[in-house]
Amino acid sequence: MPTALITGPTSGIGRGFAEEFARKGFNLVLVARDEVRLNALAAEFESTYGVACEVLPADLTIRADVDRVAERLADTGSPVGALVNNAGFGLNRSFLTASVDDEQRMIDVLVTAVMRLTRAAVPGMVDRRTGMVINVSSVASWITGGTYSAAKAWVTVFSESLAQELDGTGVRVTAVCPGFVHTEFHERAGIDMSSMPEWMWLDVPAVVNQAMRDVARSRPVSVAGPQYKVFSAFLRHGPRSLGRLATASRQRNPRFGARD
Repeated sequence: MPTALITGPTSGIGRGFAEEFARKGFNLVLVARDEVRLNALAAEFESTYGVACEVLPADLTIRADVDRVAERLADTGSPVGALVNNAGFGLNRSFLTASVDDEQRMIDVLVTAVMRLTRAAVPGMVDRRTGMVINVSSVASWITGGTYSAAKAWVTVFSESLAQELDGTGVRVTAVCPGFVHTEFHERAGIDMSSMPEWMWLDVPAVVNQAMRDVARSRPVSVAGPQYKVFSAFLRHGPRSLGRLATASRQRNPRFGARD
């Protein structure tokens, strides 16, 4: 059986990807900080889908933990065929009011861990001439939304660049750029989303299903939902000045930077 490693699989989009890969017959390596939730999830997936689940507790703000996950990805004796870099969090503060240590932790998880884990996984995939890397980014990567948006912009451009570099190797790389998704993300960040209209929300299966279709088609960027396809096209191809104007309120209201 092939193996997929997913970071942040205990809820939201990460759980959606874990379920999808388990449904497709992949064994799973589940990476998150909460070992109790990981064990419960592993038992559930093993019972429901008949796959083997390996639990790998790790805090991706800690370099030693990132290195342990990287070692697992580079293990040629038990190869990983799919990597999903999903772990992340948001801050309910502007850049000037947030702790610089919190800002650094966000970059550690959203940028540094993504880079290092991808670098660990890809050489083996190239040698085997098959594999996939799914980096969960955000439509926030195209707005002016502080460190979160800047980090997600890095994830999107990194994924696009790597997809080009690996063209013809059998390894596919896709940045998944969802908008607002019904998950625990905003609640954990302490962000009140009660005034957000329902038409702006997506469900996890819509994001995951679109992503898997786009990965199969070797598309470097995946955007789910017609509302976000239009919005992202405007932000990506319109003048940057209009994009800044359209999202200027983000500097006063941080909720738009939160993704999942």
